[in-house]
Amino acid sequence: MPIEITPIYAGILALFYVFLSARVIGLRRRLWISVGDKGNQQLLRRQRVHGNFSEYAPMCLILMIGLELMLAPVWLVHGLGVMLLVGRVLHAYGIGREPESLTLRTIGMVLTFAVLIIGGLASIIQAILMADFAG
Repeated sequence: MPIEITPIYAGILALFYVFLSARVIGLRRRLWISVGDKGNQQLLRRQRVHGNFSEYAPMCLILMIGLELMLAPVWLVHGLGVMLLVGRVLHAYGIGREPESLTLRTIGMVLTFAVLIIGGLASIIQAILMADFAG
């Protein structure tokens, strides 16, 4: 059974991760700061955008691919992927700007938490259904 949905979102998110990384690296080079943030608020903000992405996206993708492997409905996996992608972009944009957009940051986190909650519950339910089906 080919895995066809999650790799699309993983690929898009990987490219976005590189973009966030490049923003941190570019600012580090411009400021001549190789480690830490040396008190620079703009660098600290970019580091947190990058770090927050790397803290949440992998678990969401694990839930998505698990659901896909357990033959969850296509609409569910796509729905989680769209929510994750939109949530991570809104969060990064909201927290990454000065002044920060609390509204976009909040919407981004709500969407990300929705993926974690819905994906987590759906994984448990799908695993139980598959166990019952398998005998």
